[in-house]
Amino acid sequence: MKSLIDMRNGAKIDGTNYKLLLKHIRLNVTDKYEFPPEIIKVNGTTVATLGNFSASTGKPKSKKTFNVSALVASALSGKEVLKYKTILPQGKERILYVDTEQSKCHCHKVMQRIMKLAGLPIDKEDDRILFFVLREYTPEQRREIISCALQEEENIGLVIIDGIRDLIHDINSPGESLNIINELMRWSSYYEMHIHTVLHQNKGDDNTRGHIGTELNNKAETILQVSKNAENPNISEVRAVHIRDKEFQPFALKSMKMHYHSW
Repeated sequence: MKSLIDMRNGAKIDGTNYKLLLKHIRLNVTDKYEFPPEIIKVNGTTVATLGNFSASTGKPKSKKTFNVSALVASALSGKEVLKYKTILPQGKERILYVDTEQSKCHCHKVMQRIMKLAGLPIDKEDDRILFFVLREYTPEQRREIISCALQEEENIGLVIIDGIRDLIHDINSPGESLNIINELMRWSSYYEMHIHTVLHQNKGDDNTRGHIGTELNNKAETILQVSKNAENPNISEVRAVHIRDKEFQPFALKSMKMHYHSW
């Protein structure tokens, strides 16, 4: 497999490498494939499968990170949390959580909130979750750290990237945007895991920001929109704006008390 990784990273393909690669990329009608495990559901609707990626979008302060925290807490507890039911298959029970924006102090609060939502203690470490704080690094370094972690860490089934915008320099660059989305597709497929990322929406409308937002909409398995309730800013609403499965009924979330309801 090492040669395949090298080729995916841009190495020149010669005749020998092509023959090796052909065995991996050619699809035969007689091949048999199982549908990828469905790992995240909302009210019976599949939000995420292994080998794909999805995203949460919303305006600043719309509780996007809180929404993701509930998703991760469900994976750690194996229980339904804020409508999310997340089941990671055996051998894929670990979670890599990457934050590119916040300080260690704020990230620590997020991690504690995840553990509390999962009903787990906050006075001892849980090896099932790796939380990386990458605020001080460059976009290239952040990508390299994630890539290295995926190679070195075992049993990763779910990756959270809170701040995909910070993995590139120019959010409106078609080239950079396409490259990072291709990286998400490569990582999720090669390592047989699911990646869920977070991206802000434009201030003036509900579109995801920049060219990278366009690429996310085109390629992601599911796009979740988190938005503040028009009548009560303390409540945020979660709905699917792009989803391959049937749409689920929107639901609301509010603070750490885990109040929620459906419409």
